[in-house]
Amino acid sequence: MPATSRLWRIVSALTVFALAAAACAPAATPVVQTQVVKETEIVKETQIVQQEVVVTATPEPFKPVGTLRIALTTDIAAIEFPQAPERQAANASWTLYDSLIAPLPDGTFEPALAESWEVSPDGKAYTFHLRQGVTFHNGEPFNADAVVYSWQVYSQPDVRYATYFTIAQSVEKVDDHTVTITTEQPNALLLPYIANGWAIIPPKYHAEVGLQKFAEAPVGTGPFMFKEWIKGDHLTVVANPNYWRKGYPKVAEVVFKFLTDSATRVAAVQAGDVDISPRLTTEDAQSLLGEPGVQIIRYPTSRIYYLAFNNVSTGQGTPLEDVKVRQALAYAIDMDGIIQAVFSGYATRAVGYVAPGELGFDNADPVPYDPDKAKQLLAEAGYPDGFEMGYACPESGYPKINDVCLAIEQQLNAVGIRTKLDLQEANAYWDREAKKELPPLFVDSWSATLPEAYARLQGALAKDETYANWYDAKLDKMISDLQITVDTNARAALYGEIQKYMRENPPFVYLYIPEAFEAVSTRVQNYRPRSAENYYLWDVSVSDGQ
Repeated sequence: MPATSRLWRIVSALTVFALAAAACAPAATPVVQTQVVKETEIVKETQIVQQEVVVTATPEPFKPVGTLRIALTTDIAAIEFPQAPERQAANASWTLYDSLIAPLPDGTFEPALAESWEVSPDGKAYTFHLRQGVTFHNGEPFNADAVVYSWQVYSQPDVRYATYFTIAQSVEKVDDHTVTITTEQPNALLLPYIANGWAIIPPKYHAEVGLQKFAEAPVGTGPFMFKEWIKGDHLTVVANPNYWRKGYPKVAEVVFKFLTDSATRVAAVQAGDVDISPRLTTEDAQSLLGEPGVQIIRYPTSRIYYLAFNNVSTGQGTPLEDVKVRQALAYAIDMDGIIQAVFSGYATRAVGYVAPGELGFDNADPVPYDPDKAKQLLAEAGYPDGFEMGYACPESGYPKINDVCLAIEQQLNAVGIRTKLDLQEANAYWDREAKKELPPLFVDSWSATLPEAYARLQGALAKDETYANWYDAKLDKMISDLQITVDTNARAALYGEIQKYMRENPPFVYLYIPEAFEAVSTRVQNYRPRSAENYYLWDVSVSDGQ
């Protein structure tokens, strides 16, 4: 038999064997490659060389999945973070942005758009080394120019929270990936303000579209991108596919639904139409206990509610300018009774404008309910028969706020301070507050994302602040001194002095600090609200991907 025929039979047999083996083998069996090697034209020996080829599946790229639906108790007036008027608008809008650093629950900070930073020996200059390769949602590169531009835009007087930016004296580009931020003096609050308020925006896009268009469709580097804002109904943001935190965000879409009616929010939770419903009343929370697929979370807040006095506009020339009148209002309000009747006891008395757990809290006794003492002080101030005064509240802006305001109205009237409650739509109310157009008496609240009360004090009391309606030069100086008091013990002592002064010369009646109740679907994973009722959604997921 010719050598070629003999070779053909060998190759044919090997081929049949290989095909048969391949047909019988399971899918995961390594592929066998067969090679026939000829030594000469007359084959003396056929050598079979086997090489295992391990076939592995190529992993699919990470994909965020599912929709997270969050109920908000009010419509939101702005989705540009430094312009957001209150906490819920801030929570929704912050999904679009990052800052240079990010706040941790314990009050420290972690890198974000800056990978590292160092402080000059004199404590006045902070140099930030920026993360490279980050892009804004529109593809524009993030760099030092963006940091400088953002500081310039949001340091303007017409920005609601310009204070977050004006805390810096200058922001200078060192190179494309380095910036130096300086303060006039060493400032203990620069890092907290950057972490909690510096939304970084793309210079080119912002300059091209202008202030108004950017406010309606903002762009950041955040975990989510703007999709649509139907005013009065909902805001939708979608996952940023190029987010610098690899593998995040976990959900493909977040829908913020504006549900101002309490009963509607409860029904939406029961129907599975929303996954998270914050700011529940105690009755709402109790009604949802045992609801399948729903868990109720409860946590202490850092939000202090207060009855504000206005001496910068409508309250000028009124009895409120007399300290005895302001003290009388505190004695006239039965806050313990309101807490029991309205909140079923799930709130604590506010004893000042520093909350428990914050730096320098002095745990003083609250002003007792004493209507006779209130009448005595009014008489000493020259108002034995009382007086009339305007009084307003943000309708349904906070849990049970309408009931609280009505109770205060009745108790003030009982000692001769005749008021007629004006309940105003919440966003319009806060707009009037910013414009100093609210009546001499009004109720509001302020939370603090920092582990101390500085932002709350400054925002409500410092001269020319957006929401400040009371001015006291001595108090303003003490609040300013907090910034430059770097030593923690000295700053805590200064907080003590401020609390004492604010009880003797009250700009407010300090009311209560509520506990927060939220309904959260069991499909939601890793949702962790903080004491300021703020939260971050970049690592939140939904278990069923729907």
